[in-house]
Amino acid sequence: MRRPKQKTAIVVGAGIVGAASAYFLARSGFSVRMVDTVAPASGASGAADGAVSVASKRPGAMMNAALAGVALYRELERDGVLAGLFTPRPTLMVAESETESAVLDGHAEALAHAGIEVERHVGAALRARIPALAPGVQMAIEVHGEGHAIGYQIVNRLIEASGVTVERACSVHRLSLAAGGTAVDGVVTDQGSLHADICILAAGAGSAALLDLDQVLRPRKGQLLVTDRAPALNASLHGSLMSCGYLLSKAATSCPDQRTERRYGLVIDPLRTGQFLIGGTREDRADSNNDLSAVKRLLSDALRLMPALAQLRLIRAFSGVRTATSDGMPLIGRAAGLQNLIVATGFEGDGICLGPLAGRLVQQLATGVVPEIDLAPFDPGRFAIRRQVA
Repeated sequence: MRRPKQKTAIVVGAGIVGAASAYFLARSGFSVRMVDTVAPASGASGAADGAVSVASKRPGAMMNAALAGVALYRELERDGVLAGLFTPRPTLMVAESETESAVLDGHAEALAHAGIEVERHVGAALRARIPALAPGVQMAIEVHGEGHAIGYQIVNRLIEASGVTVERACSVHRLSLAAGGTAVDGVVTDQGSLHADICILAAGAGSAALLDLDQVLRPRKGQLLVTDRAPALNASLHGSLMSCGYLLSKAATSCPDQRTERRYGLVIDPLRTGQFLIGGTREDRADSNNDLSAVKRLLSDALRLMPALAQLRLIRAFSGVRTATSDGMPLIGRAAGLQNLIVATGFEGDGICLGPLAGRLVQQLATGVVPEIDLAPFDPGRFAIRRQVA
C-alpha cells in the first residue's frame, strides 16, 4: 500500500514566529524548509525585552491572545521543549501621581474582570514589596501569572526541536504562483526558486514588500539599555517594573494610522544574570542606532523610579526594529485571494509573548484544525494585499 505523500512547507523568516511555525508544522508531519535573509533571531527577536506578559493589554483580542500565549509558554516549559528558558514572575506596574493612579486603578479593574490575578499595593505594603522604589511612587498593581523569555534562546531551541536547518543569507524576492494565478506554490529567492504545498510568511518587515503592504506594516524602533550586575538589588525586585507611562505610550502608538516620532515608556527588568534591562522608546523609524538623548532620558526616568540604580554602570545600549501595523493588530491568517499562503507578521513588541502561539495557530490553519483563538480580528484580509509574484 502506497504511503500518502508528505506535505511540504516553506517558512520565510527565522525569528520567533517562523521558528515556532517550523516546530509545530514539523511536529505535524510536514517537511519544512526555512529561509532567512540573514540568520535566526537576527531581527526583532534578538533585540527584545523578553516580556511574556498580559499586564499592558486592554480587554479584547490582544488580551485573549496574550493569555493564550502565556499559557502555551507554561505548557512548552512543562513538556520540556522550552525547559529552563521560561521564568514565571509578576509584572509590577507603578503610578507616580494621582492621575496615573486613577489610570492604573481602572486598568487593574479591567484585568481583574478578565480573570487575571491582580494585587494593589500602597503605603507600607508597597515599600515592603518593592523596597527600592523612590518615595514619590504612590501605588503599584502586581499582575500575577506573567513571565520572561529571551528571544534568541527561544528561537534556537524551537529550531533545534523542529529538526529544520535554516537556509541563511537567502533573500526572498517574490512569491511564486501556480498555474491559474490564485495559489502560491513557492517563493523566488536569490538562490533560486523553492516550491512547497504551503508557504508561511513570517518575515516581519520583509513581509511588507512581498505583499505590497508598506503603508500597513511599519518599522517601529525601540532603544534599550543594560546595566552591570547588582545581585542584591536585582533580587529585591520580584518582577518587571513598569511605569504607568508605558501604558500611555503604548496606547498612543496603537491608534489607527497615528505615527509618532518618539515616545517613552519605562520598564526596569531584573535579568537572571543580576543585571537590569532598561527600556524603552517607541519610534517610527527603521534605523537601529542609539542616540545620547534617548539614553539620557531612559536613565533619568529609571533613576527617578528606582534611585539605587545610580550605583551601577551602563554597559550596553542597543535597539531593535519591530514591525508594527497601522491599526496595532498583527496579521495572522490566510491571505485573501492567495491559496496556500499563511501570513503571521506585524507583532511589534508582542512578538516574544505571542510567537509560539502564532506558530501553533499557523499549524492549525495549515492542517485544517479550528484555531484555538478567534482570528477574525487578525485577519490579513482587512487590508488589500497586492502581491509581488513571479
